[in-house]
Amino acid sequence: MADIAHRRQKLWPWLATAAVLMATIFALRYQGRLWICACGRIDLWSGNVNSSDNSQHLFDPYSFTHVLHGLLFYGALLLLLPRLAPEWRLWIAITVEALWEVVENSAVIIQRYREATLALGYTGDTIVNSMGDILCCVIGFTLARRLGFRWSLAIFLLTEVILIFLIRDSLILNIIMLLYPIPAIKTWQMGK
Repeated sequence: MADIAHRRQKLWPWLATAAVLMATIFALRYQGRLWICACGRIDLWSGNVNSSDNSQHLFDPYSFTHVLHGLLFYGALLLLLPRLAPEWRLWIAITVEALWEVVENSAVIIQRYREATLALGYTGDTIVNSMGDILCCVIGFTLARRLGFRWSLAIFLLTEVILIFLIRDSLILNIIMLLYPIPAIKTWQMGK
């Protein structure tokens, strides 16, 4: 009897996660997000951030910033809720990431990205891409849980540096440009 109760207890976070993902898909579709790229393909990877395929396929260079979200969420939730079961902390991270996907794909934020960041022709993510971003957050969360603070910090910093060199953008630059655009950074990002 105790074994059945324990299994039910372990099942709740996964049911809650499924509910969050379904609600996210519904919200994104309600906002008018396409299921897949308007090109009709579902590519595993789209590497050119300056193409119309960016944010339209499962993964792209910005997927790595969502891995960083997971690293940050794990650390923050471990500090804030150390006694909460890891499955529930993961659920919170997924919920926050899912909320970000919905907000990020709102008309207001899409317009803000167009005005203030490198994403001049950004039209929003497809649902497939948003689900890929949430998966990347889960990967980051899992990495942080397994590797600990030092390795997570090293991965965070290394990822930021690599993204800056490869795509002239990163999580930190994205946040800066979204909240307080700096013309010199935008000019550099555009390669001028």
